[in-house]
Amino acid sequence: MKTNLVLILLGSAALGPAFAEDSRPPEEQIASAIQAAPKDRRNEATVLGYNAKGEVVTLRKGSNDLICLADDPADKAFSVACYHKDLEPFMARGRELAALGEKGKERHEQRWKEVQDGKVPMPREARMLYVLTGTGYDAAKGEVISPYLRWVVYVPYATPESTGLSTTPGPAPWLMYPGTPGAHIMISPPKK
Repeated sequence: MKTNLVLILLGSAALGPAFAEDSRPPEEQIASAIQAAPKDRRNEATVLGYNAKGEVVTLRKGSNDLICLADDPADKAFSVACYHKDLEPFMARGRELAALGEKGKERHEQRWKEVQDGKVPMPREARMLYVLTGTGYDAAKGEVISPYLRWVVYVPYATPESTGLSTTPGPAPWLMYPGTPGAHIMISPPKK
């Protein structure tokens, strides 16, 4: 009896850190993820989140063109995003490459090459991405703590000449990665 109790306690202690790193309950992941979307588009969005193994899974199938991604429990910073469903192959490939240890410039260039080679579909028309960061999520209040929302408009292959945009980061909209499949307009309002 005493041995069984010790084994149970040791087993619980061994599982403790695993539970601490587990994802939040699905309903909480959904509630926090949709905060990045415009209010009138939240209820119909598809939501991707994380299971106990840290894998990306569909938590809710939606009926509109938005996909929202819940906060990654493996990352200490809070960040959720919603984007047009046509961007999902590009976003999913980015997650795959990140899981393989690809980061930064190498990850971007790998995806761009795969888009150019026809391996990863990417729309040619503009598509929207909303990114909401903060210091955490208050489930009781249903709100992001210290929220900061920025907007990204994917415009594959756009250039300063085709858009009239600068490539210099600033509070004004600017073009990032011009001329590539991942070209996008960054719209980052001043932080409070």
